Amino acid sequence: MTVYAHPADTITNCGGTLARHADAGDEIVALILTHGGRIHANRYAEEWRKDNPDEAIAAAGLDDIVEFKKAELRRAADIVGISRVVTLDHDDSSAALQDSLVDEVAAQIAAERPDVIICDYPQNPVVAGNTHTVATTTALAALGRAGTYLRNLDGQSEYHVKQVFLTSLPVYPVDGLSLFGVRNDVFVDITPVVGRKIAAMDCFDSQGYSGLFARKLIESANGEAGRAAGVNFAEGYYRLYNETHGTLPVTPAAMEVDPLTRHVSYSRIDLRREYPV
Repeated sequence: MTVYAHPADTITNCGGTLARHADAGDEIVALILTHGGRIHANRYAEEWRKDNPDEAIAAAGLDDIVEFKKAELRRAADIVGISRVVTLDHDDSSAALQDSLVDEVAAQIAAERPDVIICDYPQNPVVAGNTHTVATTTALAALGRAGTYLRNLDGQSEYHVKQVFLTSLPVYPVDGLSLFGVRNDVFVDITPVVGRKIAAMDCFDSQGYSGLFARKLIESANGEAGRAAGVNFAEGYYRLYNETHGTLPVTPAAMEVDPLTRHVSYSRIDLRREYPV
């Protein structure tokens, strides 16, 4: 399950990872907390800048804008392989943790019973105007609430997810010492599905995410994460919970990588040539 503030966030942050899980047969539920009508409303703001704006676009109300964005998300979800999209449709100017919304998210978590939750790495919670941070603090509070359900009182049993992966931590160094351990500690190689992530981002035309921006974002953000991971394109994560193993874990990627030549192998894809606008 992904828990994000706005319609496009699931795709931009972890669309490649979701595509790989979909290909592996996993069920994916995308939970979107707000309607996203005001965020990145390029299609409508830019129309007003024209000398002769299209009346149908310029006069669009909130319901029209929201439905247009939901249609974009549905198309993107189909491309990536998201099984189900759940939209709670709260206002996207929310700036504080709300008990009622925590209850809604907790109920969704308890109903879906996901093994994994993916959401944004939260900024300092005093940055109250950042709806991404509000969304994540809501999700974390909901996890705690779902973990205290009692069937006698709530009609359903407690539920605990196995792991939470936080996206968008803007730190990519490849060792655990340079920033005293704060870094993305898990990378998912999205190179095999990068074309699908581009196609999914191209669906969000109303936000100006289609075309050049989609390719620039993936080249820069996923390309830099790929450099740290030793692959062409990757998505980085920070694990909320520690992990327990029977022996010290070493990944297949770590066993197979050639440190001498990986900088050549992870530089082989010309994204804009292979996926032109």
